[in-house]
Amino acid sequence: MNRRLFLQTASALALPAALRGARDLTFDVVIIGGGTGGCAAALAALRNGMRVVLTEETDWIGGQLTSQAVPPDEHPWIEMFGRTQSYAAYRQGVREFYRKHYPLTSEARSRVHLNPGDGGVSRLTHEPRVSKHVLEQMLMPYVSGGKLTVLLRHKPVAADTAGDRVKSVSVKSLESGIQRTLHGKYFIDATELGDLLPLTKTEYVTGFESQKQTGEPSAPAEPQPQNMQAFTVCFAVDYIEGEDHTIDKPADYDFWRSYVPKLQPEWPGPLLSWKMSHPVTLKVRPVDFIPHGTTPAGILNLWHYRRIANRANFTEGSYPSDITLVNWPQNDYWLGNLCEVSEAEAAKHLRAAKQLSLSLLYWMQTEAPREKGGPGWKGLRLRGDVTGTEDGLAKYPYIRESRRIQAEFTVVEQHVSTEVRMKLTGKKREEVRAERYFDSVGVGSYRIDLHPSSGGNNYIDVSSLPFQIPLGALLPKRMKNLIAGAKNLGVTHITNGCYRLHPVEWNIGEAAGAVAAEAIRTGRLPTEIRNRKPLLEEFQKRLIAQGFELSWPEISPR
Repeated sequence: MNRRLFLQTASALALPAALRGARDLTFDVVIIGGGTGGCAAALAALRNGMRVVLTEETDWIGGQLTSQAVPPDEHPWIEMFGRTQSYAAYRQGVREFYRKHYPLTSEARSRVHLNPGDGGVSRLTHEPRVSKHVLEQMLMPYVSGGKLTVLLRHKPVAADTAGDRVKSVSVKSLESGIQRTLHGKYFIDATELGDLLPLTKTEYVTGFESQKQTGEPSAPAEPQPQNMQAFTVCFAVDYIEGEDHTIDKPADYDFWRSYVPKLQPEWPGPLLSWKMSHPVTLKVRPVDFIPHGTTPAGILNLWHYRRIANRANFTEGSYPSDITLVNWPQNDYWLGNLCEVSEAEAAKHLRAAKQLSLSLLYWMQTEAPREKGGPGWKGLRLRGDVTGTEDGLAKYPYIRESRRIQAEFTVVEQHVSTEVRMKLTGKKREEVRAERYFDSVGVGSYRIDLHPSSGGNNYIDVSSLPFQIPLGALLPKRMKNLIAGAKNLGVTHITNGCYRLHPVEWNIGEAAGAVAAEAIRTGRLPTEIRNRKPLLEEFQKRLIAQGFELSWPEISPR
């Protein structure tokens, strides 16, 4: 393994020396948020000849894929279709990185669809720092060519608007405190929480809309703007038999050890246990945790679930253990939110979520029941080197739900739910299809998967149909040059549950970057491109030529 690659810091994308003293910078496209959607937006805008600035709050670009340490959740057809060409190139880049730099076995190396971790959740479970390097490699030619400026460790703090347009966004360095003002023709909000929306006074919604607002069967009678999905502070561990890697007892351990969730429908006992609600049936779902072992049929072994390194894929002695990523119901945090609260309140909840994750680890090390040799797995070792942090936890919490624009078009449950579509159309399950959009800019597929929420809801998890991404959902009703580039598009609390995962966020971001470039190229507003048939058709042709898929073949719902 070429370990020098892993000793690199984020300096590979650092601000050029010539710009370090600059306080006012001007670009064609300003992208705030360097997560999965932000990186894809940058690639699209750059590919179409734009000068771009990309800002990121952490020191790793990639968001869900890297700083949040979440292996990609994808639909079952991802190897063949249902993604953009650039997302397929990213996935291939991950595999090639392993083939080039890792000591794979000959069998693993020969697998076309190499899955380094062989995790159950994805066909490409892998270490987050590998995604970081692949994304940097994809962007590096534009950095070297002076087309892309990346501002790591920068957070948006203010915006200047004039009427229905954004003039500039000010970002602050979290290292030096220096504030820079970014001017642009178009601005893409690809932040994890939709941070630009309140700063630019763009109209938005949060939490659960009501049935009256959306007509959704699963919505409550009254709106619940503070009712948002849990977020999670992920972490990675391996297991060294015979060694003791027990961490210090977390300060909040006694609270979390005795905590019993108060959710509706009811959660089946203490949070720190091997029992949880089944996401679909809400009945008790027994799970187990056996490093390097097998579990009886029908019981989920959490060790395998998000395993990111299967030691069997690497030459003998390369890895003393598998590595698994802990992003489970047991460390979902739903006692408060990170947005629409004060900075102090958000900090309090982030600290509590970190304490929950550390408490889960400590419980697994010291008290978790096991069939042999228990209680506890003292050999569990927190792998902060994998997540790039001193505390061993992910750099940034895994965010499932963002502020969402009041969009030209909003996707609701009736457009994508399998059961609702069957009722509306009178078609059988194998015949029913999601709503078709004239302004499609991509596709996605995932179940409507809502984790327990801060309003006390248990899982909402129902079948959804392979869907399209409408351009109207990326465009605010009022603001002319602001575009949604991540989970902040025009979806509801419910449909966010199927529009929030990795390949969909990538497609959203890539479409946002592409429409910004098209608007600059043609001198037309994004709303004009959407609503004038000749302009839209020309744009969609350009998308297809650049590797976008705008519709699905005939396939069954998830």
